[in-house]
Amino acid sequence: MLHLVPAAMFDHYLGISRLLAGQLDFRSAIRSVAAEVAHIIPHDHLDVCVLLEGGNYHTAYETGIETAWGGLAGAPVVNSPIRSLLRGEVDFLLADDAMTDPRFHFEGAFKRPIVEQSLRSRLHVPMKVQGTIIAALSCSSHRAGVYTMEDIERARIIADLLTPYFFALQAAEQAQRSAIVEAEARAREEGLRQGALKLTEALEQERQRIGMDLHDQTLADLTRLARRIDRLSRNGELAPETLEPISRSLQHCMQDLRQIIEQAKPSVLQLFGLAQAIEHHLDRSTRDTGSGIEWGLVDETHGALERLEPTVSVALFRIAQEAINNAVRHAAPLAVTVRLEADDDRLSIEISDDGTGLAKARGRIGGGIDNMKTRARLISARFTTGPGHNNRGTVVRVVLPLAPHDPPSGPN
Repeated sequence: MLHLVPAAMFDHYLGISRLLAGQLDFRSAIRSVAAEVAHIIPHDHLDVCVLLEGGNYHTAYETGIETAWGGLAGAPVVNSPIRSLLRGEVDFLLADDAMTDPRFHFEGAFKRPIVEQSLRSRLHVPMKVQGTIIAALSCSSHRAGVYTMEDIERARIIADLLTPYFFALQAAEQAQRSAIVEAEARAREEGLRQGALKLTEALEQERQRIGMDLHDQTLADLTRLARRIDRLSRNGELAPETLEPISRSLQHCMQDLRQIIEQAKPSVLQLFGLAQAIEHHLDRSTRDTGSGIEWGLVDETHGALERLEPTVSVALFRIAQEAINNAVRHAAPLAVTVRLEADDDRLSIEISDDGTGLAKARGRIGGGIDNMKTRARLISARFTTGPGHNNRGTVVRVVLPLAPHDPPSGPN
């Protein structure tokens, strides 16, 4: 045992504090102070055993002799030879010969390094923050009977010097892990969202292709068939009362087909933009009911709609289209209003009606609401629906974040 004067001892303690500065990880921190610690407590093996989150697992950062302890990234505390210290059951451990000390040789103990490296003399003290154990400082020597209670007291001082730095490193590491996990989760979510957007775009293109094929081929064939039936009726080849039901059914089929084509290929959206497409659909949907529903569209986006990506415009149109259809078909409203607004960081579309409300129609439109939610999620928009003013009717609202570098310009 080295007998050092107090001034020299103080210099070594001060040296530990100085050497810790600038160390960015546990391993380099413990290795940087090993020589100074050896002047205070001679050792062949030095390690800091750090408890991981939850306190049920630990890992060791060592210097001097490399052992299997240092290779365990998350070993169970229950198998640690110093588990009684890590659990706070004892305030220190001091062994003259750990090779034979029963405290280190219980069933399941990971004691192999003690035996393989002949770590006889051992001392261990806890490292605490506000009374909570976060780690343990351990010193070991090949020789038996090296350490005394005086060394335990010196080890406590060293532990007090190391603890704040190791606690800061632990907090930084946990924050880094949390940030990585969060970033990976965001990346996975964004990857799924982008994949779904591409799939939606491909489906939209396929819908448009089918719409054009139906228009150019199937609808044309039905039109020719309708004209032929009309000629047969006028020529007297078949009785008009025989052909009339067939002709009526055919006209209904053609009307339904035209609606399918219109929904499959929103040409107004492509040619004139989102606001005009919503206005066109709103006008047609309310007019087709024949019940005199009043409608209105207010556009206060100041050109922000023109800067949207085509896929986003289509998604917003489909959401508005579904909301308008739900209101007209299921809510029996007197009026339907669509309001488009934009400011520096967001764009919103609000579809409101004064009909019977969402609760009474939920069973019939639940699938449509789910579709709107999905479309909104794919473009990173927030979708809400609820009762309207004075608890009358329904309000559907979609809020889309806008890129901060591309805000909408105000009116001239």
